[in-house]
Amino acid sequence: MTRLTTRTLSSLPAVVRRPAYDRSHLSPGIVHLGLGAFARAHLCEYTEDTLELEAGAWGVTGASLQRPDQRDRLSPQDGLYTLLKRAPAGPELRIIGCLREVMVAPEDPAALVARMAAAETRIVSLTVTEKGYCHDPATGRLRADHHDIVHDLANPDAPRSAVGLIVAALKARRAAGLGPFTALSCDNLPHNGGVLRGLVRDFAALSDDGLAQWIEANGAFPATMVDRIVPATTEADIAEVAGLIGLEDAAPVIGEPFRQWAIQDVFAAGRPAWERGGAQMVSEVAPFEFMKLRMLNGAHSSLAYLGYLAGHETVSEASGDPVLARFLEGLWAEIIPTVPAPQGVVLGDYAQALLARFRNPAIRHRTWQIAMDGSQKLPQRLLGTIHDRLKQDAAIDHLALGVAAWMAYVSGTDEKGATIDVSDPLAATFAEKAKAAGRNATALSRSLLSIEAIFGADLPHEPRFTRAVETHLAALFDKGAKATVAAL
Repeated sequence: MTRLTTRTLSSLPAVVRRPAYDRSHLSPGIVHLGLGAFARAHLCEYTEDTLELEAGAWGVTGASLQRPDQRDRLSPQDGLYTLLKRAPAGPELRIIGCLREVMVAPEDPAALVARMAAAETRIVSLTVTEKGYCHDPATGRLRADHHDIVHDLANPDAPRSAVGLIVAALKARRAAGLGPFTALSCDNLPHNGGVLRGLVRDFAALSDDGLAQWIEANGAFPATMVDRIVPATTEADIAEVAGLIGLEDAAPVIGEPFRQWAIQDVFAAGRPAWERGGAQMVSEVAPFEFMKLRMLNGAHSSLAYLGYLAGHETVSEASGDPVLARFLEGLWAEIIPTVPAPQGVVLGDYAQALLARFRNPAIRHRTWQIAMDGSQKLPQRLLGTIHDRLKQDAAIDHLALGVAAWMAYVSGTDEKGATIDVSDPLAATFAEKAKAAGRNATALSRSLLSIEAIFGADLPHEPRFTRAVETHLAALFDKGAKATVAAL
């Protein structure tokens, strides 16, 4: 089959939306670190919307920080790829054209730093997941002992972490007499802009206090809230896209029709008119971010662990299970009193909209995918809510069950005795603790709760929390996920 390229765009079926601008006039304005499916379905589509309405000053250079896979798939396609939006009424197809090139950081980190440091680059955005920030999730501070940070401090001309790359590029810009670019986090971290600012400043201060002060005085680190369900692309998805567009596309992305992006409007060197595509440019992102992290992400993670343990492969299957749907309602009832509603939002309606999105049968978002990297996600998604509920002397039954389900999941064995592929930076630690504790819920819960990087110093000494988690974990081991949830 003929490959999707600039030359073959004209052969696409009429129902496929394609770039309505001259791609040859794109100039590099954005460098994006961590060019995964989410960035290509979210930031790139919003940017695509602006290019259809204004001059092409905001072409995107994508950078893969680990592997060459994306470059190898996208370069033969001139950076073009299909965004397939799965709606219950049927698929919507769009070719995204804003991606100018893809670089691979480990192959030539100096070239990537030079691109970020170039005068044309005005925004460096990133989606590197929580673990890519090389920080302590419980405190938000840089881990100076992280192996990537240790490497980058010793090899400043060949950084491999996102923080190290940003600091190296900002140092080069300062030396060249240029102002800083805007560093724009698009990851699900509370106060992500402030966290990134602190990490960049802390890293810079470890080698050059003057640079750290310059970044603090002149840098821009807007907070953002991003929202769109983007499942991992499968071989079946690739085959489906080929059948729909009549061309081979090795790099399509799949997303739900819904999307949301709230952005603190603080930029150092200009920005695209993302609001033309529906982005919300606001002075304060925190209310949107807080609502989403607790209500969407907290529910997503809890449902992923319980759904996986109950034998559900996807979120739509899990949320369509009446027992787990009742769990979600109970979970949101515990979460909502801790969430200040953003202006114009009714939280109960938001919860019902989330349930409808979870149940979209056209989206196959694997529970295993959402369950990844739980050690980095629990503090933001569940533990903060539990802290607040304990202060309110309010019930935490559903929240604690979410934590217990995570514990059962990271023990590495499912309800049928099969091995779970636990993908997490602390997977080896979990395996060691699970081996020592076996199926003893008391021993396992106490051992996992002792991991201060996840649970901090206070929660492991809150008896209401520890008892609830231990009780739920024992029930999960004894009766299984569905029966435990039904008992609530």
